[in-house]
Amino acid sequence: MSRERIGLYPGTFDPIHKGHYDIITRAAKLVDKLVIGVAVNAGKGPFFDLDERVAMVRGEVARLDGRNIAVESFSTLLMHKAMEIGAEMIIRGLRAVSDFEYEFQMVGMNARLNPDIETVFLMASDNHQFISSRLVKEIAMLNGDIRSFVSPQVAERLLARVQQLQNEDAGRA
Repeated sequence: MSRERIGLYPGTFDPIHKGHYDIITRAAKLVDKLVIGVAVNAGKGPFFDLDERVAMVRGEVARLDGRNIAVESFSTLLMHKAMEIGAEMIIRGLRAVSDFEYEFQMVGMNARLNPDIETVFLMASDNHQFISSRLVKEIAMLNGDIRSFVSPQVAERLLARVQQLQNEDAGRA
């Protein structure tokens, strides 16, 4: 009997966008089980807290009926999470050469921590190569239209958060 092939797709997902969703749907075809690891990543100063980000990711992947996808948060080293869930591969999305430079360093470090876990890169689809959570948040903060970058559910949450932050700023002024 062959062993279940588990892949881990880590990220901050602050917020999850259509580029992430594209990688998730494609990665799910490569493994028996895909675990989406939502990282605490407090150093990035997330817009949404961990529970909100996990809920958004779960809401998005709920549309993928019949797929063996789990969503879990983690605050450990990526390789520790991968070993905890029995993953044999880390899945990462690449948009541009600048992504590759960072990811290349991470692959080297992760291989030193556990050489048995491979990193697999999926190139962003051409219509998602420019999307990043950071840019989506900036567009939303400047009252731009984000509907082509995120699902309606994520857009609603993001716009509500922007409104909340703007109200807080107005209250301090």
